[in-house]
Amino acid sequence: MTSGGLHNACEQVAPLLAFYACGELDEGELTLVQQHLAICAACNAQLSEEKNLQTLLAFLPQEADRLDSAGVLLSQCRSELAETLDDLVRPPVLEKTPVFGAFRRWMALRPAWSGAVLVVLGLLLGMQASQWYSARNAANPLDEAVNVRPGPHFSDDQLSKMAVAGINFSPPTGTGAQNVRVELNAEQPMEINGSLDDSDVRRVLTYVVKSGERFDPGMRLDCLEALKARSGDSEVQDALLAAARKDQNPAVRLKALEALRDSTSEDAVRAVLLDTLKHDSNPGVRVEAVNLLVGSLEKSGNADTMPAMVPGMPSLPDGNTVPAMARGNAHEVSMTGVIMTLEELRRRDPSSYVRLRSAAALRQLSARNDQ
Repeated sequence: MTSGGLHNACEQVAPLLAFYACGELDEGELTLVQQHLAICAACNAQLSEEKNLQTLLAFLPQEADRLDSAGVLLSQCRSELAETLDDLVRPPVLEKTPVFGAFRRWMALRPAWSGAVLVVLGLLLGMQASQWYSARNAANPLDEAVNVRPGPHFSDDQLSKMAVAGINFSPPTGTGAQNVRVELNAEQPMEINGSLDDSDVRRVLTYVVKSGERFDPGMRLDCLEALKARSGDSEVQDALLAAARKDQNPAVRLKALEALRDSTSEDAVRAVLLDTLKHDSNPGVRVEAVNLLVGSLEKSGNADTMPAMVPGMPSLPDGNTVPAMARGNAHEVSMTGVIMTLEELRRRDPSSYVRLRSAAALRQLSARNDQ
């Protein structure tokens, strides 16, 4: 081989020597490098230097060895790279069709026309879908939803056989009433539209809240959100109290307590709050009950109606005195029960936050008593 030909061969082989040392060449390139190394001392010397360099690098700690010691990640990357290269080399099946391939290339080179074509296709498909849906409803009239105005006054048996498919709320009207649409699945799909002043709307919503695990928590939360505007209604309040006391989902119990915020001065609501503080397993729900109780006490009269802290009463283990209960005064008796419950929480609640919040509430009540 002439010196010029050997030089050209060296220029072709030199970039492949690093891959040759690592065993990363395919069969054709491997044959080319081996044949050239048999006659070229310079490339042999360069290969020797490359192997020495790789030997030195092998002794250095490699981050890749620590992260992927088995080489699984490297093998996966190589496999994905090979698949991607194959896809680039091999055209798609439709691309082999001359007409489709030419059309795709024409669209790719003209983005404005491509957008116009897509808009036209969307309009045509929308018109066809609308016509198809109208024809389908005309052929099956029993599948249409029925708007019930006014409601049919559901019985308990009817409600037990129905499934609530969805609840939607519309913005309040000029009168301030929020419209509620309830979708029911029964023998015939049905919709109830109306405000919470509609007894049937309230009945369905309270039924969902009281039924607990029969409906998913998201559905129960939606019903509570709608019902909180009517928490003063006896039917609605009974449902809220039942959810706060018995629902298995803590988020639903918490939402029920929030919905009762404006009714905490009532004895039934306060009794549920006390029961929650004593028995609810979720600390977040207990904290909300503490907050509502303290808020109700702040709104329930002046400091002269507060029960006094009388030193002569029995002491708690840490030296605090139990508030004296004035006989015959229902407000003071209720207040005393609240304070005793807060003191019990302050000493024994497993949640540190609940303990701190109860202690803060007691200090607040004590400050009011001293005024």
